[in-house]
Amino acid sequence: MRFAQPLALASGASLADYELVYETYGELNASRSNAVLVCHALNASHHVAGVHADAPGNEGWWDNMVGPGKPLDTRRFFVVGVNNPGSCFGSTGPMSINPATGRRYGPDFPVVTVEDWVHAQARLADALGIERFAAVMGGSLGGMQALAWSTLYPQRVAHCIAIASTPRLSAQNIAFNEVARRAIITDPEFHGGRFYDHGVVPRRGLQVARMIGHITYLSDDTMAERFGRARRGRAEGDGYDFGFEVEFEIESYLRYQGEKFSAYFDANTYLLITRALDYFDPAAAHGGNLAAALAPATADFLIASFTTDWRFSPARSREIVHALLANRRAVTYAEIDAPHGHDAFLLDDPQYHAVVRAYFERIAQGLT
Repeated sequence: MRFAQPLALASGASLADYELVYETYGELNASRSNAVLVCHALNASHHVAGVHADAPGNEGWWDNMVGPGKPLDTRRFFVVGVNNPGSCFGSTGPMSINPATGRRYGPDFPVVTVEDWVHAQARLADALGIERFAAVMGGSLGGMQALAWSTLYPQRVAHCIAIASTPRLSAQNIAFNEVARRAIITDPEFHGGRFYDHGVVPRRGLQVARMIGHITYLSDDTMAERFGRARRGRAEGDGYDFGFEVEFEIESYLRYQGEKFSAYFDANTYLLITRALDYFDPAAAHGGNLAAALAPATADFLIASFTTDWRFSPARSREIVHALLANRRAVTYAEIDAPHGHDAFLLDDPQYHAVVRAYFERIAQGLT
């Protein structure tokens, strides 16, 4: 969908004549009351569930959550997935042509924030005729967007579902993001963000950035169980190679993840999205008082966290819960004992899915 009206951004810049790519699942009911917005995380997109006819191997990133008979049941709900501005999966972003110059935006694409994305999503909802969402839902960075929806457009959100999320990044999280960005920016093929003009991709920087990020998404227990100290093609007790090529299975896995990521993700997009993560802090405008920041919200909330998530720990979710309770909001909180770390919100954990399924069942009963 193309939008001609400029979108004013938090930075003071604006985005004019931009496009948003989106997918929908299920059917909007006659009263337009069963719509659910699913907000994507860092490297995901509008393609939330199912497969495309021309790409049967490209399964939606939350396919185990969204679909007929799944926790977010598309037989009952009309689900909208939207690709945010600045991304590299079809919506206007650094890879798009800047109408002012006739060349790709590259590093000239304006810095965007979580709040900017929410305003863009609200415009899409307007165009789709959705005045109020039955729920806005997301995990990780998507959960931040759901929280922002609850305060920026409180009358347009009946339920807010934030999973494995946080009200702000810790200094440690910002540090991980900065190391990843420096890996990209210092890659000789980055060319100040204009690598498109040179016909190259800063693959090495992207690979290192992804490897750093991926380490933070997994728990120590998961790494130990899947890889331990196993070595490629070598039995336990065999001597070492005493070199710096891949020797341990965990090294092989991280390199594979990095290489795969660098083949489909845009470097400038990575810089933009990680900076949006860094900037999200709704309490900052209220002297650090999260309860004051969340005071405008009128929705009911489901907040879920995972015990082994050390990137966005349960303590951060409990901060959100306490702030909501201070405002006398209705909150369901689930702290799920799962071994998978931050990535647990993407996986098929029975307890986790049962919580989400039960919550959407309650929403569906309210619709009828």
